[in-house]
Amino acid sequence: MGAYLLEWLSLFFRWFHVIAGVAWIGASFYFVWLDLSLRKPPQWKTDKGISGDLWAVHGGGFYEIAKYKLEPEEMPKTLHWFKWEAYTTWLTGAAMMSIVYYANATAYLIDPSKVPFTSIGAIATSLLFLFGSYFIYEVIVRSHLGKNAFIFSTLIFILLVIASWGSYQLFSDRASFIHIGAILGTVMVGNVFFGIMPAQRALVDCVRRGEKPGKEVAELALQAKNRSLMNNYFTLPLIFTMISNHYPMMYAHEKGWLVLVFVGIITATVRHYFNQKHLGHKKPRYLVIPAVLTVLLIIWMRPEPIEPAPAMSATASVAPTTTDSTPPAASATTDSSTDIAANANNNSNDSANNSVNNDAATTEAVPVSTSTDDAMMDVVHTRCSTCHAVQPTQQGFAAPPAGIILQTPEDLKIHKAKIVTAVQTGYMPLGNITQLTDAERQQLVAYASSL
Repeated sequence: MGAYLLEWLSLFFRWFHVIAGVAWIGASFYFVWLDLSLRKPPQWKTDKGISGDLWAVHGGGFYEIAKYKLEPEEMPKTLHWFKWEAYTTWLTGAAMMSIVYYANATAYLIDPSKVPFTSIGAIATSLLFLFGSYFIYEVIVRSHLGKNAFIFSTLIFILLVIASWGSYQLFSDRASFIHIGAILGTVMVGNVFFGIMPAQRALVDCVRRGEKPGKEVAELALQAKNRSLMNNYFTLPLIFTMISNHYPMMYAHEKGWLVLVFVGIITATVRHYFNQKHLGHKKPRYLVIPAVLTVLLIIWMRPEPIEPAPAMSATASVAPTTTDSTPPAASATTDSSTDIAANANNNSNDSANNSVNNDAATTEAVPVSTSTDDAMMDVVHTRCSTCHAVQPTQQGFAAPPAGIILQTPEDLKIHKAKIVTAVQTGYMPLGNITQLTDAERQQLVAYASSL
């Protein structure tokens, strides 16, 4: 019942998370595009304090958009704030993290082959990892290093590379990607809460009091703009990590942390191309470089070819049973003819007995072979069917993942394409909770591919 409720909670918060994330990222893209697309206004607008304007047509109508350098002539009656998209995205993401990775830590968060955490230890380490990373970011962004764009960007990149590597040493492969996404999301919402919103409140307060914003407010506004731009470059890497759990070939790669670094570079460079394009600078190299890197990543990540299924048998030899073939002693009182007849009869019986005993020994010495199907189904039942059964026995699973049931060779044949991908990439078993060995993994991939 508990696992069933967790599934519903996961569905509920996932929907809200997606909706809020789309709204937040969409707003981020729109305002960066808007800010970069503003053009110098006519003089009469400049005299009113407008620093740039933009005309657009959409939905059958014209829109005139103007941006004030600091404050408008008077405070508008209705002012729209863009903050709840960010807050809702982070809150629903935190709920998803708690439901999926913390409530079922043994299945999704912990990889005992890396660190044999207890559930409480893994959750505590996860929280320390996330908020510790954000604390380091906030220290840097508030220091003098945060005022130099090149130094600041370089430091953040190095720290994210270290975080990617560190997450792979601590958590399961799938959880490692999600943790980097959680760090990016926390940094982004922190930029909104601790940087962008305070600057906007200070500006609005000045307008309401009828005061001209001073140098302090102008500096806050500049810092808010820089944080907003940082959020803009984080959006595509964040989206990738949000959907990464659907692509085990990425996070289950032997060097998954390096894959994540490559994807971060590729997506951030693509974002830079569009930022430059909005400024009127067409620089196709910022599309060519990600394209080349993507091709190189595909080549580097290609899986090893699948070898044919090896002959598998389990043999058991049984020692031959020794029987006493010695005939009973003949009576000393019998005559010679009787002795001769008895000896002839005994010799005949000895031959027959020896023949039977030899046949029995030969039969018992023949190895007894277990078929490949039986041997592999033993592996499947032990390593896979605890989750992929009509009624899973693995704690935390109310139903078989993705509705896939693996209990017979026919089941394996139906799902063989998914099995080969999931087992070969290391995606299954989740966190290797059932301790599938490398040898069993290779055998299962070869067996499934040959069905």
